Amino acid sequence: MLELINIHKTFNKGTVNEKTALAGINLSLAQGDFVTIIGGNGAGKSTMLNMIAGVYPIDEGKIILDGTDISKKPEHYRAKFLGRVFQDPMMGTASDMEIEENLALAYRRGKRRGLSWSVKSSEKQLYMEALKKLDLGLESRMTTKVGLLSGGQRQALTLLMATLQKPKLLLLDEHTAALDPKTAAKVLDLTQTLIEENHLTAMMVTHNMKDAIRLGNRLIMMDNGKIIYDVKGEEKARLEVSDLLAKFEQASGGEFANDRMILS
Repeated sequence: MLELINIHKTFNKGTVNEKTALAGINLSLAQGDFVTIIGGNGAGKSTMLNMIAGVYPIDEGKIILDGTDISKKPEHYRAKFLGRVFQDPMMGTASDMEIEENLALAYRRGKRRGLSWSVKSSEKQLYMEALKKLDLGLESRMTTKVGLLSGGQRQALTLLMATLQKPKLLLLDEHTAALDPKTAAKVLDLTQTLIEENHLTAMMVTHNMKDAIRLGNRLIMMDNGKIIYDVKGEEKARLEVSDLLAKFEQASGGEFANDRMILS
C-alpha cells in the first residue's frame, strides 16, 4: 500500500540552521499494516508523515501509494487518499460548524461538490450510526457546534472523520499526546477498533513505548532521520520496554535520553 524509497529531506540547507530530517528512508507497508513509530525528539517521525502527506517536498526519493507515484503531487491531491489526525485536537475539525456538518465535509472528501444543502437527510442516519460507535453520546447532539466539545470528544470526532471514507492510509501523529490519560486510553481503543473494522493501513507516531508495543502489528524505531529498528509479528508481541531501550542503545550507540518517552 505504501512504499518509501530513499527519502531524503534537509531543512534550511546551506545555512547555519541546516538540519537533516530524513536520511535515506526506505519503508514498505502492506495492505492492513498498523505500524507504530517511536524515537527521540528530532528523530524524523513527524517529518516522515508530513512528507507522505505532501506538507513539504522531498529532496530525493520516491513515495508510492497504492501503486501510484505521489512524490511530486500537491498536498490537496494526496488528501483524497489519506486520513490524518494531529496532536492538537483543535486542528481536525471546524469549531464554528455543527457535528453533522463536520461529518458531511469528511464524507465528501475527494468528491465533486454542488450547491445543494450541506447535510442531506439520507446521510443523517449514516452519521448517527457512526457517532454511536464513539460511545460519547454525540449521536444525540449532531447539531451542536464542535467548538463546544471537550478535547477528547473533538479528537474522537476527528478520528471518525479521518476514517469515514476509508482512506488508503491513515496517519496518526501523536494524536493522544494532548489528552489526559483516561481520555487518551479511550481514543486509542477507538483507534484500534476503527482500524481493525475498516481493515485500514495506518502509521501512528507515539512517545509511549507501552502503546507502541501493545498496538499494531509492526513497530519501527527512528533516530537521526533513519529507521534503526523494524519488528513485527510474534517478535513484536514479545517485546518489553527494556528490550526497546536496549535495541536503541545497540543500534544508535547511545542512550535513549528522552524522559518523556521513558516515563510514559
